[in-house]
Amino acid sequence: MSNTPFKTDTSITEKFKAIGTLHPRKQKPFKGKAVVIGGGTGAPVSIRTLLSMGIETAAVVAMADDGGSTGILREEAHVTPPGDIRKCLAAFAKDPDDPLTKAFKYRFEFARNHTLGNLMLSALENATGSFPEAIKICGKLLDAQGYVYPSTLNNVTLVARTLDGRVLHGQANACKSKTALEQVWLESPSECLPYVEALRAIRNADLIVLGPGSLFTSIIPNLLVPGIVDAIAQSKGKTVFVCSLADQQGETWGLDSYEHVDALLRHGMEGLLDYVLIHSADKPSRRTYSSGPFEAVAGKGALASRLEDSRTGASLNPKIRPVKVDQRDVELIQNRGPVVMIRNMVDPLRPTWHDPEALSEAFAGVIKLCRSRQK
Repeated sequence: MSNTPFKTDTSITEKFKAIGTLHPRKQKPFKGKAVVIGGGTGAPVSIRTLLSMGIETAAVVAMADDGGSTGILREEAHVTPPGDIRKCLAAFAKDPDDPLTKAFKYRFEFARNHTLGNLMLSALENATGSFPEAIKICGKLLDAQGYVYPSTLNNVTLVARTLDGRVLHGQANACKSKTALEQVWLESPSECLPYVEALRAIRNADLIVLGPGSLFTSIIPNLLVPGIVDAIAQSKGKTVFVCSLADQQGETWGLDSYEHVDALLRHGMEGLLDYVLIHSADKPSRRTYSSGPFEAVAGKGALASRLEDSRTGASLNPKIRPVKVDQRDVELIQNRGPVVMIRNMVDPLRPTWHDPEALSEAFAGVIKLCRSRQK
């Protein structure tokens, strides 16, 4: 079986299985709606976690992807980028072990590394003349437990500027930058229109989750689509940013937790971000934490990280290092408005993944805090 030409991302598959086995928390049910805004790497984790909590969930997905199988289809077949939509649809699938769900994620190395899901979405877009219709059909086939909406249906190109002043064109180039990014924008934004259903999902949401995932190339590209930030502002829901656990790509290499939040605020979220979830190994694990599911930080020095203030950080392996958080980061973030919440959320076996049960408890803590503020 090791030489099979049919391959899937086993880490994602196993992660989804783990999330599916979570036991519902004994808490007051959350009757509102949640929407996850992001891309295809981190958003599925939030999607599956929220679903495991019994929360009605939708996803708004970036359309800037231009690498790998998606890039080939986009350039040669002139279709809407399917990759991140495919990953989120798979996250919404009712049964991860269903044969069709498994096949949907198959990647064919002998066929330019295309995935079946990408080919299905592209073929259905061509057959129906509508990318949203293609998504709906695939959603029905997978028995999706929520809806996936592209943030735009236009052919957009992401442009990035690095901290050392270089300009990179294309999402694939930006995410592989050897220097952290400072700013991103869409080429010809006036030609980009938001997808109406995405705007409606955001406006109707009671909880808006940004991330986790690639900050500049998965999360922020959604905010660059005209109308998306306005929809967030018009929503009565609370917004929460799930900060990445670690650096694994060049786009945020060396950026600390405050710099992650600052980038989000500079790209349209100033005054709109309510909560920030940040991982810290200094917090007890969920198995030993006894003083409640979460704790809001309000300038307490006890939460300072043991990581050094330098950008070298503490390496998890040569290509992974944790996103630094210390007392200064917490204070700087909270001075900008959001409430910072610290929790040990790392998967002990995969240092770049959030532990699903810890993330579930984190979301429950946010919901509990939202309710207490409404009283």
